[in-house]
Amino acid sequence: MDTVTNVPEPAKKHRFLLNRNFALLWTGQAISELGSHITDQGLPLVANLVLGATSAQMGLLVALGMLPVLLFGLLAGVWVDRLRRRPILIIADLARALLLLSIPVAALLHWLRIEQLYIVAALVGILTVFFDIANQAFLPQLVARERILEANSKLSASSSLAEVGGPTMAGVLVQALTAPIAIVLDALSFLISALCSGLIRVREPRPSVVAERQHVWQDIRAGLHVIVANPVLRAIMLCSSTRNFCGGAFAALYNLYIIRELGMTPLLYGVFVGAGGAGALLGALLANRLAGRFQVGRILVGAALLDGIAMLFTPLAGGSKAAVALLLLGQLIGDFAYAIYEIHALSLRQELVPVHLLGRANASMRVLIEGIVPIGALLAGFVATAISMRLTLLIAACLCCLLSPIWLLCSPVWKQRETLERTSS
Repeated sequence: MDTVTNVPEPAKKHRFLLNRNFALLWTGQAISELGSHITDQGLPLVANLVLGATSAQMGLLVALGMLPVLLFGLLAGVWVDRLRRRPILIIADLARALLLLSIPVAALLHWLRIEQLYIVAALVGILTVFFDIANQAFLPQLVARERILEANSKLSASSSLAEVGGPTMAGVLVQALTAPIAIVLDALSFLISALCSGLIRVREPRPSVVAERQHVWQDIRAGLHVIVANPVLRAIMLCSSTRNFCGGAFAALYNLYIIRELGMTPLLYGVFVGAGGAGALLGALLANRLAGRFQVGRILVGAALLDGIAMLFTPLAGGSKAAVALLLLGQLIGDFAYAIYEIHALSLRQELVPVHLLGRANASMRVLIEGIVPIGALLAGFVATAISMRLTLLIAACLCCLLSPIWLLCSPVWKQRETLERTSS
């Protein structure tokens, strides 16, 4: 088996970028994230403004983008551990670029239909599953183990910057150039990301011959066992699943609620989502400092509780004169809290799980915590049709606020003092 010759250069030499390979990964992901946030808002805006989608159709569109995690996540984890990870990143980026370019082409030819958006959302979702699982498993091969938290903080910070600029840019581009044309920028960002991944120089280990001969279900079971058998990872999984089920309702209805029910413009909608990015950026910048002041268990519980409380601001904004302020605060505080939660939860997982199991473990965690998002989105779409969007969002926010922190409080997470990284340092 080849040895991995990606031992990072001394910390003093690249204190900010960590090392050349990480810098390339970080650059590519930052640009891709910016484009992705444009598409995250662009696809629903295409459905809403161009095709006049109903709340049920919007729920289905969001669900189709999320269902691949549930349907293909475990299988993707097996193949990520059986194959070299860098080629997976490159192929996924190139394929996503081609799929997204089909939307503006169809729009220009007046062939665009809601069914095409469904297909593109589903296929891009499948490729994103492979990309994200491979990316998380690839990171520990690029940076020293004691610097994983720092690396995740940097990646989260750039993602938050993209969340600030992407939605706002999407709102501007949609109003100026139409939603389908705005998606071209995302396609270009995936091409740049593929180029950056191609420039990374790292010798990955050869896939194990024994692993290739092992039954797929045995590999899947191994990944699930890592998460379910560890009480800390299990509690984080249950907390995140609850939060993401409620988040699925917001993903399906937020666009419609802001633009149709509250009568606000796509530009203002982009500003609200961008405010969330600003909060997430602040959370990413403070995550490392918080780790030096508080026990990691306290950080996770506090962040989960604050995130749930912030969700309440959106339905409470309905019909209020202070609606704009409440929506801005909800996004700002919620994303601030969730960024802190995600950084510490991911770093803890990357440190607790052996590298050769990371692909399967990451896939299992993604299936368990993100596979529930489309269920929440679908359910919210139909419930909102039966009652109202505001009441549906209020129910989801209350569930998140009350249930998410309980999983952590009733587990060893609450007593978790330090990550392995902080202990080693």
